[in-house]
Amino acid sequence: MVYVTATPEPGLGMSSFPTTVSPSGSAQTISSTQLPLITAVANTDANRTHIVTAGESLFAIAQQYNTTIDTLVELNQLSNPDVITVGQVLQVPAGATLVTPNLILLSDSRFAHGPESDLDVAAFMANQPGYAARVIEPITHRRADGSSEIRFLSGAAIVERVSLETSVDARLLLSMLEYRAGWLSNPSPQELSFPLVSEDASPGIDREGLYRQLSWAANELNRGYYGWKYDSWREMDFADGPRIQFDTSLNSATVAIHYMLHLNRAPGEWLRDISPEGWAATYTRLFGGQLGVSNPIVVQNPPNLALPYSRGETWFFTGGPHGGWGSGSAWAALDFAPPDERPTDTLCFISRFPALSVADGVIARSADGVVVLDLDGDGDERTGWTILYLHLNSATAVGTGQRVSTGDVIGYPACEGGFSTATHLHIGRRFNGEWIPSDCAACTGGSRFSFSMSGWVSEGLPGQEYQGSLRKGSDVRVAEQASDNPINQVTND
Repeated sequence: MVYVTATPEPGLGMSSFPTTVSPSGSAQTISSTQLPLITAVANTDANRTHIVTAGESLFAIAQQYNTTIDTLVELNQLSNPDVITVGQVLQVPAGATLVTPNLILLSDSRFAHGPESDLDVAAFMANQPGYAARVIEPITHRRADGSSEIRFLSGAAIVERVSLETSVDARLLLSMLEYRAGWLSNPSPQELSFPLVSEDASPGIDREGLYRQLSWAANELNRGYYGWKYDSWREMDFADGPRIQFDTSLNSATVAIHYMLHLNRAPGEWLRDISPEGWAATYTRLFGGQLGVSNPIVVQNPPNLALPYSRGETWFFTGGPHGGWGSGSAWAALDFAPPDERPTDTLCFISRFPALSVADGVIARSADGVVVLDLDGDGDERTGWTILYLHLNSATAVGTGQRVSTGDVIGYPACEGGFSTATHLHIGRRFNGEWIPSDCAACTGGSRFSFSMSGWVSEGLPGQEYQGSLRKGSDVRVAEQASDNPINQVTND
């Protein structure tokens, strides 16, 4: 059994824009000195409701409407946010009354850790006079048996690690760190423990230190990027202010920046953040700007993939579509548990059943429980299709640079790397660094881009992370966190 825990997003506390809307509902332009323009529009959807369906949670409903659990609890005066019933009618935030500026802040091609990600992070940071170049921080690494060890990493190593894990370009992470906290230019910044999101904005969640701060930022950037690209995000709200619609001409990277920069900010502060003199000026100073350039990533046809285990074996489909690395990353991954007789004293152990290569390729990276299989054969995980294997025992995993064929051993599932409470294989896909949803019904090209292995095609449930099914013709297997139910048993035949 693989246990899954999810943490709801913290509530936001902000003031409102000082705006007015004409009674007729006609659009008007409002602005503040030196700030970008936003457009006010009539609210045509003031009394929106949502009818709860089977399997939904309040968290999933909040995600669907790009709002927070706290907002839904307050709107509906819920005494227990964990208890909602099928058929219950919930009030959801009213439609947007404002539209964001239409300035594109960053090219999509510079968002992910992809072909244009050519920064030498260590060399760059060594030439910066600020505090980040001196950071040495303890990082917890999870071993194959579920135990933990402490490793000390430099600031540059932390930036590189977060960029690789979340597949967010290092330049974007560094520019956020400089813009919010001055860590690249200031040897003695005011905030040393919570440079990107405050302790008060993270109740009950430990986000202290550079690694956790950058991981939070990367995950929220991913949430905005893929929410706009695949999940029909069209608006966002400020907890104590208006709901604002994204201008339809924006690209995914700009929406990601708008979204991340609005978290825990007042609307007026956010307007300054997204102005040409805000975050964009910092990015341009450090790395050269791309204002007005979109460059969307065009995903090529997915390759044919095999199931990641041997013929004749039956593994357990324990996790439907969920984050490739963090809940914001496009729900690009699936989970499978091997058919071991599990020890009675622990849920974390090294499986005796190997995870296999799903296609021919080259191992682009193998370390710390992660193996990245590069399918275009150049050994560069930034380009083309790649497959992420996570939670493998690194001591016996295939090495970086090795060529493999379909069915070759990649490694043995365990609990190493990331976060895992039980032995399983987490497997996900990327193209040119972008996470590709396991259920790709909303992708350009449709469901033929969904995660498919040996004819088993992934299908998700809207707003319900880890839930979903695998379908092969008339056969259906449902994600279930158990090993005693035929409904989740997938045989490689």
